[in-house]
Amino acid sequence: MEIYKFDKNSGKKISKFGSDFIMSRVIQTDKEANIGCMYLEEGGIVGYHQAVVPQLLLVLTGEGSVRGENDEYFTVVPGDAVFWIKGEWHETKSEKGLTAIVIESEELKPLLFMKTE
Repeated sequence: MEIYKFDKNSGKKISKFGSDFIMSRVIQTDKEANIGCMYLEEGGIVGYHQAVVPQLLLVLTGEGSVRGENDEYFTVVPGDAVFWIKGEWHETKSEKGLTAIVIESEELKPLLFMKTE
């Protein structure tokens, strides 16, 4: 048995795009998928930028706001999954803090497994 940590202390501070959050990478597969655990502290933000590949945000704890290419924000809570296509402009922020799993891959198809709201 091997035991690993992906807690906040294992993460890396990210400031690109005016961001302020910690990202803990979890795994990269041979199929070019990246999975990480993101910790947004109070007032944390993943700055407005284009998705390099399709991205799926799975909210685990806390609450936040997300937006796509318009200025309309949507509240997200634990159990919500947010999907952005490659090239789509987006932003995630949290007033109180938020923890989420982030999956990035060219082959993400969340509709095959989850229902939309």
